[in-house]
Amino acid sequence: MESLFKLPDEYKALRESARALSEKKIAPFAQDVDANSRFPQEARDALQAAGLLAAHVPTEFGGEGADSLGVVIIIEEVARVCASSSLLPAVNKLGSLPLMLAGTPEQKKRWLTPLAQGKGFSYCLSESEAGSDASAMKTKAIKSATGWTLNGSKKWISNAGSSEFYTVLASTDPSKGSKGISAFVVEKSDPGVSFGALEKKMGFKGSPTREVYFDNVELNDDRRLGEVGSGFALAMQTLDHTRITIAAQALGIAQGAFEVATKYSHERKQFGKEIFDFQGVQFMLADMAMEITAARELTYAAAARSERNDPDLTFYSAACKCFASDVAMRVTTNAVQILGGYGYVNDYPVERMMRDAKLTQIYEGTNQVQRIVMARHLDDVN
Repeated sequence: MESLFKLPDEYKALRESARALSEKKIAPFAQDVDANSRFPQEARDALQAAGLLAAHVPTEFGGEGADSLGVVIIIEEVARVCASSSLLPAVNKLGSLPLMLAGTPEQKKRWLTPLAQGKGFSYCLSESEAGSDASAMKTKAIKSATGWTLNGSKKWISNAGSSEFYTVLASTDPSKGSKGISAFVVEKSDPGVSFGALEKKMGFKGSPTREVYFDNVELNDDRRLGEVGSGFALAMQTLDHTRITIAAQALGIAQGAFEVATKYSHERKQFGKEIFDFQGVQFMLADMAMEITAARELTYAAAARSERNDPDLTFYSAACKCFASDVAMRVTTNAVQILGGYGYVNDYPVERMMRDAKLTQIYEGTNQVQRIVMARHLDDVN
């Protein structure tokens, strides 16, 4: 009983190492990455050197074999100083998880090994007219003599252009709706693959977001993941696991903003005393700490369920993503308020954190969709 809610020592050690790396090799560049909307190359190099860029890859393919909670802690600690950089390991897991869930041993060796060596792996599900309603996708893969011919486009793809590999969901039989969707691995070098211009975003400016275009891309059948028509189910199964990484991002952003606001409250003096001494500020900080703690417990519980693939995973993954991202939005907004005018300018990172937090309420399923998902799985909750 005494260790029931205690984080095991190996995870504490992982947090310490991920935090030290983040503060030394990622935090110094975070403001510049955001201000210039540039790729966080320093973070990418540091994470790869430490084995944290794709830590989830099993050891047999050259990865660290980190479990779900380990990946959550890595992403949380990176997001604490730079949300854009935290998308590097998060997207790598999102893009490659369908391969890990449905790939053959040969497919896993083919693509997970270079992923562990530093090649990125993105996920292509959303389209211009298929966001929350992902089953309405128009991208098609038509059977050919040698495999499949892929045509269409995907929108809002994180790390598009910088990743080498892409899990692409496409309709292989439009008459079957969501049961006519299949999953494929597409490589950046495949003829017919191209990328749109960089999106100009509110936050996460260091993570390149582009459209991905497929113009008569010829794929052998060994690029298909799982059975024909199983792609949509695989996509939803993937999101059950990876929504937890979005909760981890939100958690890290909130933690970072809380720490800045707390430190500032002791440094800033008004009316002859620290603003921390005013009850209004104390209540704000207390609420922030309370909600962050609750979000962390829920997120870690979801990560444990992800590792075990528990029956209630769908509810927990939706719940932690929704709750943690709502907390991140409230915490960062209040952090800006506590810093006042300084919070509104980029002398301090809280305005960046506030902008970054917003996306966590939107991608991998809006929080309105998460509430629908939770409502459909209420019977799974004990």
